[in-house]
Amino acid sequence: MLKSVFVSLYLVMVVALTGYAAFALPHGGDLFAWTGVLLTTAPFLVVLGWIMATRAVARTSARLPGVTVLAVLGLALTLWSAAYRGAGAEMLVLAALGLVGFLLYSYWYSSLGPRASQIVIGERLASITLRNAAGVEISSDAWRGRPSILIFFRGNWCPLCMAQIKELASHYRDIEALGVRTALISPQPHENTAALARTHNVHFEFYSDKGNAAARALGIDHPGGLPAGMQALGYESDTVLPTVIITDARGVVVWAHETDNYRVRPEPETYLDVLRAHAIA
Repeated sequence: MLKSVFVSLYLVMVVALTGYAAFALPHGGDLFAWTGVLLTTAPFLVVLGWIMATRAVARTSARLPGVTVLAVLGLALTLWSAAYRGAGAEMLVLAALGLVGFLLYSYWYSSLGPRASQIVIGERLASITLRNAAGVEISSDAWRGRPSILIFFRGNWCPLCMAQIKELASHYRDIEALGVRTALISPQPHENTAALARTHNVHFEFYSDKGNAAARALGIDHPGGLPAGMQALGYESDTVLPTVIITDARGVVVWAHETDNYRVRPEPETYLDVLRAHAIA
């Protein structure tokens, strides 16, 4: 819950600091100091804005090193300006807030921590019940007889998840040619899942995980993982840890990707390599 509140407040702070510094830069004050403040917030805002606007970025590096370097340089520039040009303490405090906020986001918020996963390579995946795009409840036992790629994603609100699905859709012919089922699963409201299914004209199966029951059964649920305030859009506070599972025709898990950083996700080519390597397609 603390992370949920932090990320919402941090995003508001980034927008506010960037706007304030950009306004102050041409209206007086020390040019170098305000530039330093901007460097601690604006690069991250640009990256985030691009991800949200295009929904074409499915993954990033774990720690965003380029943004980190610019933020550190920004604080250093503001410190230098305070020491040698008499810049005010206000700018130094704002630059420190920008850098500390980003480091907390990159190293603390983005790290998902240890899981209580029940997914075991070489063992049959636990039986779960889901609701398909038509609103019908389906048991995963009905999937046996065909290998499957199961992708648990956080919801339509997550731009990285949407990019991941879009990226996967561009490979659907390769996946379909191998005779593999692709199931996309989210704890979001069913209406959102149905809308997503209509968006992608591919032979994927879209499922809603009502009450996050399947995620909890598999030990991949993320209590309080929704950014604070997004409940107003109809989402539940609990979400799922981004997870990919590949099973063979018997329902046995042959591969799984359980990221410890929500911005780090496998590429579709990886799934195809796994299917071919295990000769299960």
